[in-house]
Amino acid sequence: MGRTVTVAVCTLNQWAMDFDGNSRRILQSIQEAKDAGATYRSGPELEICGYSCEDHFYESDTLLHSWEVLANLLKSSICEDMLIDVGMPVMHKNVTYNCRVAFLNRRILLIRPKMRLCEDGNYRESRWFSPWTKERTVEDYFLPRMISQVTGQTVVPFGDAVIATRDTCVGFEICEELWHPASNHIPMSLDGVEIIANGSGSYFELRKAYVTVDLVKSATFKSGGCYMFSNLRGCDGGRLYFNGGSSITLNGNILNRGRQFALEDVEVTVATFDLEDIRF
Repeated sequence: MGRTVTVAVCTLNQWAMDFDGNSRRILQSIQEAKDAGATYRSGPELEICGYSCEDHFYESDTLLHSWEVLANLLKSSICEDMLIDVGMPVMHKNVTYNCRVAFLNRRILLIRPKMRLCEDGNYRESRWFSPWTKERTVEDYFLPRMISQVTGQTVVPFGDAVIATRDTCVGFEICEELWHPASNHIPMSLDGVEIIANGSGSYFELRKAYVTVDLVKSATFKSGGCYMFSNLRGCDGGRLYFNGGSSITLNGNILNRGRQFALEDVEVTVATFDLEDIRF
């Protein structure tokens, strides 16, 4: 008998510094994913605060409000019994990182910082973030008190790691890491990671969608696996347009893909597949 799993990627029209609105759209996406039967939900890059906060990333309030939104997500009954990862900035040892925060049933499992920053085109990520350079290394991250009061945790793992479950193994990439020549999904796939989630902030460019489709397909073509690509939609405060196109790929074939251009603030794309198809 196979082991089927249902996963969801989300296309969200987030706004820079709109913490209340961003939180509502994240919760809506989680509810829609749960209604579709998904047990794992992933979302776009920096979805809690918005991607184009620019120099607001230097302000402690941006970090504080991001934690407040995460605390509300952790407490929400909508988020129960589902593995969820969200994107937000996190300061560790006085250095700010672009992170994915994975949690399940009011417990944070991992804070995974971005390892390859994007500096080409209109991207200037190293102005606000530092890359995590310690491969396959985690450190203790001391949680803010407001989070500890919800989760009962004092420290959680922070760094380059994956999440092993009873059924499978889940890893993470963040945007540029898919595009980099030394992509993180290569060693993860060789090490047996079956599901890789990418929270992305990829803006529209002519013919760029063809490249994105080829990249997500090739990420699982050689070693097999599921690649979950979540992207932003709309103009969140800067001069860039994020074009969506979130997708779920299995063994080099796209199972389901969201639209590039649409007016909905929230679009959830779901796929069901058999883990045995990855292994054999």
